[in-house]
Amino acid sequence: MSEFLTVAREAHDSLVIAAYKSRGFTEEEAVLGTKLAAEAARHGIRTHHALKALHLDHLFGSATGGCVPGAEIEVLPSRFPASEIWNANKKLGQAVAYRAIDRAIELADQYGIAQISVDNSFHYLWGGGYVMEAAERGYFAYTNCTSTLAEVVPFGGKFPTLGTNPHSWGIPSQAANGFPIVMDWATSTVAMGRVQALKREGKQLPPGAAVDKNGQPTTDPHEVVALLPFGGHKGYGMCLLNEIFGGLIGGSIPTIRGRQVADKEEKTTTVFYFHVIHPDAISGRNFAKGRSQIDNLKAVLDDILGHGNDNAMLPGQIEANARKASDAAGGLHFTPAEIAEFNELARELGVAELVGK
Repeated sequence: MSEFLTVAREAHDSLVIAAYKSRGFTEEEAVLGTKLAAEAARHGIRTHHALKALHLDHLFGSATGGCVPGAEIEVLPSRFPASEIWNANKKLGQAVAYRAIDRAIELADQYGIAQISVDNSFHYLWGGGYVMEAAERGYFAYTNCTSTLAEVVPFGGKFPTLGTNPHSWGIPSQAANGFPIVMDWATSTVAMGRVQALKREGKQLPPGAAVDKNGQPTTDPHEVVALLPFGGHKGYGMCLLNEIFGGLIGGSIPTIRGRQVADKEEKTTTVFYFHVIHPDAISGRNFAKGRSQIDNLKAVLDDILGHGNDNAMLPGQIEANARKASDAAGGLHFTPAEIAEFNELARELGVAELVGK
């Protein structure tokens, strides 16, 4: 962690809440937007912390009408008791997502399984944060979303027509392995937030991640115009899945999403999908040698990581280690360049600057 400095979480939260409130967001929206940003930093998610969130809002959100501070969620009629459909009315995505996870858990407690489909929202940033919270509360959770812009070239194509479209899974495995298993990734080779972070730090992208304005591969973050899906046709299929979910829920044409369009009957907003399962709802109750459900999960994980697989790890382990390091240091870790950018914002707002130690 030698390249990072530690910033007190209270100071970070105070600055970010002030930034959200200065843009017209309610206290609740500011607090929840800040919570997600702080948890991302706490878990070492450098691509989706507050700098990314506020930058995204500035470019496509409250400054341009893509996000409406104080908007109210409308729960639409549904004939399925474990399924809800929401019109978010362009509300801040983090406030929508935390509420959706809470509601899905309530429904899963009653029906064993729940899903919430959210139309007409603003991007929720780090999907892993929501499924991790559900997992820490004892539930299996999944979410996907359509990203703010179409920035990914389909497999075999040359023009970006897909979002970076992340998938996130959370598994309540703490009693088996010490932390929740969390699988969370953009379906592009790297997230666009990673491009922005590398640009800030003066570093290069890995090969095969992005293309320039001529559709040629580039590793220079300053030259990136579009991204490539990970794993060729396999990543493309997962990326496409989000657009399919989005289209079925209510999202419109990917290439106009997040952009200003003359046709006022069109929609340019983001779509979310949440799925939560109570562990009891999937238990066959017939585990070998009389093991409990969690004991059986531990036996499975121990087998996977055994047999000499000493260097193997579980998804979420890196984030769990980053969380331990942040908590041990008593704050959130940021690079000097990130702190400098935060402090530009602090000076604009006339609030205390962050101090890294």
